Amino acid sequence: MIDVILLEDEPVLRQELGEFLDEEGYRATRTASLAEFEQQFQAHRHHLAVIDIGLPDGSGLQLIQRLRQSGHPLGIVIFSARGTTADRINGLDIGADHYLSKGCDLEELAATLAALARRLELRSQHAQWSLEVGPRRLRVPAGASVPLSQQDMLVLHCLMENAGNNVSRDCIVQALGADYLNYDQRRLDTQMRRLRRKVEEASGQSLPVKTLRNSGYCFHARARIVL
Repeated sequence: MIDVILLEDEPVLRQELGEFLDEEGYRATRTASLAEFEQQFQAHRHHLAVIDIGLPDGSGLQLIQRLRQSGHPLGIVIFSARGTTADRINGLDIGADHYLSKGCDLEELAATLAALARRLELRSQHAQWSLEVGPRRLRVPAGASVPLSQQDMLVLHCLMENAGNNVSRDCIVQALGADYLNYDQRRLDTQMRRLRRKVEEASGQSLPVKTLRNSGYCFHARARIVL
């Protein structure tokens, strides 16, 4: 899983972007100021950054300039409400790899980060996740064990047996033994949020499941199923 550090001072947008990055399969560190960024940034761990430039304690452009002068091989995307041609040119000249307006679709942000990750030859971690069907348990890389409900187990079984592939909502609902046409889709969304939270709280790791907008999910790490 690729680590991204996010710098955004507006709380609601920071929460939205952080959740979006998690759903896209990144591990997102959220920061709200230059001081917090400097405190949380780890050069050996963070390989991508999404940075706002209008911040309460200074300019994100100065931060980017310092990062470049320090020689950090960091992929940087400016995500700013300032969208004039002059702003974009200035940001790219300072050292950003890409400059996006906050009015853009978040799918454009996802595509930009994916392209930047490919160019930098970044790879997600390939540690293996194991689903133990009998005891209804998820084994997280590094050994943590997460107990699962029957519903959680069925959802993960469907996703992990198709690891790396997109799995439709229809397939997941069928795995739950329900009729897709009569199934309340909000139940699946709620279950996935609870499952993500359960894994995070039990193991400290993010569940490697990417949300496919209005279509399904994808388990994007190595997986095995133990009957």
